[in-house]
Amino acid sequence: MRNDVWIKRTRQDPQTCFRLFCFPYAGGGASIFRTWPEKLPSDIEVCAIQLPGREERLRETPFAGLSPLIDVLADVLYPYMDFPFAFFGHSLGALISFELTRRLRRQKAPCPLQLFVSGHRAPQIPDPDPPIHQLPDAEFIEELGRLNGTPKAALDNPELMEVFLPLLRSDIGLYETYVYDHEAPLDCPISAFGGLEDEEVSREELAAWHDQTRSRFNIQMFPGDHFFLNGIQSNGLLEVISEVISKDIRKITGQTK
Repeated sequence: MRNDVWIKRTRQDPQTCFRLFCFPYAGGGASIFRTWPEKLPSDIEVCAIQLPGREERLRETPFAGLSPLIDVLADVLYPYMDFPFAFFGHSLGALISFELTRRLRRQKAPCPLQLFVSGHRAPQIPDPDPPIHQLPDAEFIEELGRLNGTPKAALDNPELMEVFLPLLRSDIGLYETYVYDHEAPLDCPISAFGGLEDEEVSREELAAWHDQTRSRFNIQMFPGDHFFLNGIQSNGLLEVISEVISKDIRKITGQTK
């Protein structure tokens, strides 16, 4: 399996001593994170995960179940765990990064020093909404419009939607069919992020991530809806991520400031 199709890496700087693996939301690709490298310190290498079925992997079949995807990701990412690292995931990406962390712990592999989860309720909270991934096309597209994550121009383009509907159904199905299994809380700190105008995920649902760590927990809200990370608010988000990781780097390198 070619690992390079799964991971879009920035050119490694000689100062790099930490990797940030970034997992996209449903239907999203690695390009979501294309501006992140220039906004983060040079000692943090951004590794954006490119899942099958999107962008240059458009012709590949998306995963239909979360567990098989996690199994593959654990193998694909293992060679890149020679540096200290953290996971960031938004919405579906948050769930993927959480379950991947638990998978790595079970196999006694290196685990992230930080878990950044964004735009997703804590995994132990059942989905309060009825599933949509198997709705007829017209109703499914209407629900996508309500979520505000797909441009209206794309939703109104039948040819474009014919291409992307299978991917969106598959991705949304990943978390709509997810079943939480109880395990001990993680050892790594968790930071949870959300949008103040997000009608899908409340602050209380984000705060429940606290139960998934025996270490530090932090929650921070930003202006914007469920996709707040796509706007100008990503600058504030990256400032927080940079500050947290920089503290870890100082500990690793023995710096006092």
